[in-house]
Amino acid sequence: MRPETSETPHPLRYGYTTGACATAASVAAAYRLLAAIEPDPIEIVLPRGQRVQFRLEYCRLTETGAEAAVIKDAGDDPDITHGALIFAQVVLNEASGVRFQAGPGVGTVTRPGLPIPVGEPAINPTPRRMIMDHLLKLATKYGYHGGFEVTIGVGNGAELAQKTLNPRLGIVGGLSILGTTGIVRPFSCSAYIASIQQAIDVARANRLGHIAACTGATSEQTMRIHYQLPDMALIEMGDFAGAVLKHLRRAPIPQLSLAGGFGKISKLAAGHLDLHSRNSSIDLVLLAVEAAALGADDALQAAMQTANTSQRALALAYAAGLPLGQRICVMARDQARALLPPEVAVEVWATDREGQPVGHADFA
Repeated sequence: MRPETSETPHPLRYGYTTGACATAASVAAAYRLLAAIEPDPIEIVLPRGQRVQFRLEYCRLTETGAEAAVIKDAGDDPDITHGALIFAQVVLNEASGVRFQAGPGVGTVTRPGLPIPVGEPAINPTPRRMIMDHLLKLATKYGYHGGFEVTIGVGNGAELAQKTLNPRLGIVGGLSILGTTGIVRPFSCSAYIASIQQAIDVARANRLGHIAACTGATSEQTMRIHYQLPDMALIEMGDFAGAVLKHLRRAPIPQLSLAGGFGKISKLAAGHLDLHSRNSSIDLVLLAVEAAALGADDALQAAMQTANTSQRALALAYAAGLPLGQRICVMARDQARALLPPEVAVEVWATDREGQPVGHADFA
């Protein structure tokens, strides 16, 4: 009998947001103070009604209150905070309500435009609401009439934050506590998209009239040099061109520069809004067809269709004197234009691997 060589497919595993983890830790610490118990696992209710349980790393009294922690499990999503220690320190006080503090590894908001006011810890509205709801219900259950001071922290959060968009958003000192549903869906990249949206909102709030959304560091540097744009105006969109365009429909900014490697821009020209290789492919046939419209003969078209990369196909076209990069940028601009409101002017830049422009479609 031949051995089995194929892997059995299995569904990707969901995980939980930092907001859900912070809620679980906060509730566990509050239980320790109000009921003198250490519930492990601790159960919470997510915004859409699901009841979920978290295993505690610790739950203990402190000199001023209690603290508890959980390890974030992002499931099968490639989340930067997967495996991070999320902890909460809870102190009881006489003033009613719940007040939040940024602990080690959680950032503080320093610029307007985010859903949290300047000076507040970067704990987003949904996690705040989750924590408040759970603590106030717990207070009612145990007849407690005072308030809570909640400090949220993330182990190694300041270092992890340097790999996110937080410094550019004006969130200093650490990560944001995020989540709208409490659940991380594998490969949804919802946190990254939320960062893109926040970056646009920060630019609007600071009255910037021109932003550049770039697929990576190379194209970003090209835009920085060409326009002398500040960091706040540079939006690191990665593969999520659609997230930029859709958010600008709701939050327009007068001028948008889209910039990326030629291959990524050719995907946008073909109508793809997610430029990642798992969701869209470079269409060499399309490049050959557009080259034909510029005058490419049959031999050149055939060579382009069998090229190993989009950059090679572009080089073949340029060797024949055909401005294919320009044409693809115009097509990409038209795709973007169709999604944007009239008050947003858009241009597109395509670059090579060294960041040199290989195509440009001016503002329209």
